[in-house]
Amino acid sequence: MLKKLAIAAALGIAALGNVTGAAAQQRAICYNCPPEWADWGSQLKAIQAKLGIQVPPDNKNSGQAIAALIAEKANPVADVTYLGGIAADPAKDAGVLTPYKPKNWEKIPADLKDPDGNWFTIHSGTLGLFVNKAALGNKPVPQSWADLLKPEYKGLVGYLDPTSAAVGQLGVMAINLALGGTYDNLDPAIKFFKELAKNQPIVPKQTSYARVISGEIPILLDYDFNAYRGQYTDKAPVQFVIPKEGTLVFPYVMGLVNKGPNPDNGKKVLDFVLSDESQAMWGNAYLRPVFADRLSAEAKAKFLPDAEYARAKPVDLKSLAKAQPQIVERYRKEVN
Repeated sequence: MLKKLAIAAALGIAALGNVTGAAAQQRAICYNCPPEWADWGSQLKAIQAKLGIQVPPDNKNSGQAIAALIAEKANPVADVTYLGGIAADPAKDAGVLTPYKPKNWEKIPADLKDPDGNWFTIHSGTLGLFVNKAALGNKPVPQSWADLLKPEYKGLVGYLDPTSAAVGQLGVMAINLALGGTYDNLDPAIKFFKELAKNQPIVPKQTSYARVISGEIPILLDYDFNAYRGQYTDKAPVQFVIPKEGTLVFPYVMGLVNKGPNPDNGKKVLDFVLSDESQAMWGNAYLRPVFADRLSAEAKAKFLPDAEYARAKPVDLKSLAKAQPQIVERYRKEVN
């Protein structure tokens, strides 16, 4: 009898161990999935509710995510990563991603995915000026890149650090192209940022949504989706401006980490972010989903008119990625 009890107890402990192990595996680590950015907070909750997979929030930016993936290459911690499009091919070339073609892969436009499946676009945003009107006081809302150089905006302009953040690097290129530069010639942008440095800009490394909402950063080079969220969801005195010289539309991508600890859960997460439900959620968070038909008429009505967006051009990801090292080097040496 005692022997049977001992066997039963041992089996019970083994079963409990298996349950605990299974429960522990119901998670996926995503690098660069900040809950305050692009409404990742709602997506992470939906993944938990729909898939039973916990994805802890992670506040890295694209550059920090790739650096961590490379440092951990021999023993990966993450299962999936979310990156600004400029970082897609560099991540692939570093060998930190592995091919996976999620459900609905075939619907993604060819120029918005890696042909082998190392990365794919989930949504995009348009870069412009995220402005807290109340924090400006009596100063007018700037309407152009050139306006930011005016003395009246001294200490009021912010942009994310171009040496590491994808949005910072995009800002350099958007201004560069708007002012007559090319993907190979960064002189107009470097001249602009050197002039802007005289206006004492605020240059954070991390997403700074809350700092704009609070008025700490009155003007931030940022995406339309953050500004619309502030305006319509958080009811803050903010607005989005597409500079009159023009700007860029930028895709955000995801990929499966090579030899990540929970590949099956990682694949489920990647399937989810391209699902009709997730794509509609991105649209409701004021991003343009990669599947345009998932942007509801109600959500689209909150965007600036199409005539304004006509000044926003798609970025050439390969040319931007090629220019990335030069952006970082020249900004660090000549501006920072």
